[in-house]
Amino acid sequence: MSVAVVTDSTAYLPPDLVEGLGIEVVPLYVGLAGRSGREGTDVTPDEVARALSTRGGHVSTSRPTPGDFVAAYRRLLGSGADRIVSIHLSAELSGTHDAARLAAAQVGEHLVTVLDSRSAAMGNGFAVLAAARAAAAGQPAEAVAAVARTTAAATRTFFVVDTLEHLRRGGRIGSAAALLGSALSVKPLLHVADGRVVALEKVRTSSRALHRLVQRAAEVAGDRPVAVAVHHLAAPERAARLAEQLRARLPQLVELHVSELGAAVGAHVGPGAVGLVVDPTGREHGEETQQA
Repeated sequence: MSVAVVTDSTAYLPPDLVEGLGIEVVPLYVGLAGRSGREGTDVTPDEVARALSTRGGHVSTSRPTPGDFVAAYRRLLGSGADRIVSIHLSAELSGTHDAARLAAAQVGEHLVTVLDSRSAAMGNGFAVLAAARAAAAGQPAEAVAAVARTTAAATRTFFVVDTLEHLRRGGRIGSAAALLGSALSVKPLLHVADGRVVALEKVRTSSRALHRLVQRAAEVAGDRPVAVAVHHLAAPERAARLAEQLRARLPQLVELHVSELGAAVGAHVGPGAVGLVVDPTGREHGEETQQA
């Protein structure tokens, strides 16, 4: 049986891996300056960063429609796939998973398995890569879905934002709202826990924040082989420093990706955000990618 793997644009997967593994990516929509477009093609991270840096600037995001997923699923099934495993951004953060589930009901739930990664960015992306590699190795749909669930559950996501205001406006901060009163004097360190964005600790400076991100990654990694993704929005220098520190601190770093967050997640974390995702399940194929 041929198993196709689908995700959404917030996984922020390296384009070469998307193409090489045949992953289908369904984009979210981003609205700014009176127009709406698809993430990654119609609206860029630079546009979002500029809008959020402008006084009164506003950026909105919306899920793909069920029809978007129906079209993708039918195209894949019509091209020879026997089953589909569709893995998505946490349902606590977006309605994307629900849209995929509604589409699966239309296409046939015996043909499409929809998973909630309970994570975001490469916290979802590493699960997608694991699933796509399993599918490429000829594993059946049940095994492909199982490896995606295992990987998603194992990943840990940590990030720092310059201000919580963008997360507050989008309703994505949960208990992190407790940090709002001191957001101007500290750098809030956040993580994704059970699908939600949660406050982890407060640090005083940007350099200390990067140091704590590296420490957290080392705690998760232990002495195991790990894959790591570094994300940022309009902060390439900070992301590069973070990647350099990770290479020095993690002796079994076998896969590293550095990329800018796309418009949909970038709209909620704001310019200056930097973070990392650690996948401690190990990798057979060590590789490193650097994107804009």
